[in-house]
Amino acid sequence: MNRRRWMSAGCLFLAATLLPSPPEARGAVNDARPNLVLIIADDMGWDDSQPYGHPHLRTPSLQRLAEEGMRFDNAFVTASSCSPSRASILTGKYPHQTDAEQLHWPLPAGQVTFVEKLKAAGYWTAAAGKWHLGEAVKDRFDVVKPADVSGFQLQAGNKGDAADKKAIPDGAARSGCADWIATLRERPRDRPFLLWLASLDPHRGYETNIIPRPHAPGDVVLPPYIPDTPTVRRDFDQYYDEISRLDGYVGQVLDELDRQNVATNTLVLFISDNGRPFPRDKTTLYDSGIKTPWIVRWPAHVKPGQTCASLVSTVDIAPTFLDAAGLPKPSIMPGRSIRMLLVDPTTKIRGYVHAEKHWHDYEAYGRAIRSQRFKYIRNFYPDLPKTPPADVVRSPTYREMRRLHNVGELSVAQRLCFRLPIPPEELYDLEADPFEMKNLAADQKFAWVLRQFRNELNGWQILTKDTAPPRRTPDEFDRETGQPLPNRVRPRSAKADLLKGE
Repeated sequence: MNRRRWMSAGCLFLAATLLPSPPEARGAVNDARPNLVLIIADDMGWDDSQPYGHPHLRTPSLQRLAEEGMRFDNAFVTASSCSPSRASILTGKYPHQTDAEQLHWPLPAGQVTFVEKLKAAGYWTAAAGKWHLGEAVKDRFDVVKPADVSGFQLQAGNKGDAADKKAIPDGAARSGCADWIATLRERPRDRPFLLWLASLDPHRGYETNIIPRPHAPGDVVLPPYIPDTPTVRRDFDQYYDEISRLDGYVGQVLDELDRQNVATNTLVLFISDNGRPFPRDKTTLYDSGIKTPWIVRWPAHVKPGQTCASLVSTVDIAPTFLDAAGLPKPSIMPGRSIRMLLVDPTTKIRGYVHAEKHWHDYEAYGRAIRSQRFKYIRNFYPDLPKTPPADVVRSPTYREMRRLHNVGELSVAQRLCFRLPIPPEELYDLEADPFEMKNLAADQKFAWVLRQFRNELNGWQILTKDTAPPRRTPDEFDRETGQPLPNRVRPRSAKADLLKGE
């Protein structure tokens, strides 16, 4: 075969692999474009499931998803905080570009999302479950069925506002997944669809006996920065139960796609909005905060049982969904489509991922850059400790850690949440130190790496117009107890009002 014929054959193969497949025989629309389903866990650690190697945590549906699709091992969110992370996913922009970078800030009406692009192109678009994005952008979806989140943060015996004490009656409502299947069944049969399915699991607070076979303390696998005590293990095994409950709803979605005979040409993506709700995890810029499970199943185009080690970011989801639907990416979206990775998982689409830390219950501001090997963190407020979010401060694990800290029984790694001041810069070799325990920022052997990452962060901030806020946002919870302070405001003010001091 001559070179011209070889190139033509290669182009035809690539086109056949990337272009949408024909509709299926039954349950199909008269449109070859794929259906799109995004499933978002709430506060789930990246490696807390069977497909990521957990030896005891039972997630058969996620295991099925990975076996039938592709598991990504280096996927990251742009912020380890619920609403900023979701605003970033919806807009395909970094949190500071959305004007919704702090917890509870609503996404402004002027922001462009990938959803309205799909809707304008003929997709039926629906969201069900946790919303947390404000009222202004609900009209981007044809249907929005928000979960009831009242009482969601201050359960399990914690004192708080009256509204926070309202009980959620049953498991389906408590998980946020009650409307998932009903919404999927309501879709028009003559159009492709997008479903945004957002769980409340495994966010705190936790309850006992929520699944038929609860996990036991012996099932728990603890990272080195968490002390191993019976209290801590009990807190973790209830967190595991919520993940298993969520896994059951994921399985229901996969089964319903099968019943409707649309699974083959439906792209399903499962992720978490941020890391697990434990100390040194959620709201941090460590991998335990920003690394996310990321599993794609698309039988028409993705071979089963594959893994991908390339770096991807949730800022890439919007471009990917638009690309899959045959639509161009708006120039305002800095992310990149991962379509080529679905064909060849050894391909690389980026050299770095970037992440942000903003106010989340407590004053905070930081940035991180991660390559395949190194992580660089810049702490702009080194005068503040790395206090976890208020729901974690109220947790049995953090109370246990505080008790052990007071009597001098925590290891060096376990005392990091209480350290003050914190270093203005952190650098980690993730190949040698995956839990990010040894800061190399002052090590001369890595001075060249530090310079490289400093320059990369500076350039990224200039490119994305990332500047420090003109004023610091005060804490709204007590750092010792996690209880609301008198100045607590919820829902939070819009960005413009806050910057005016209103």
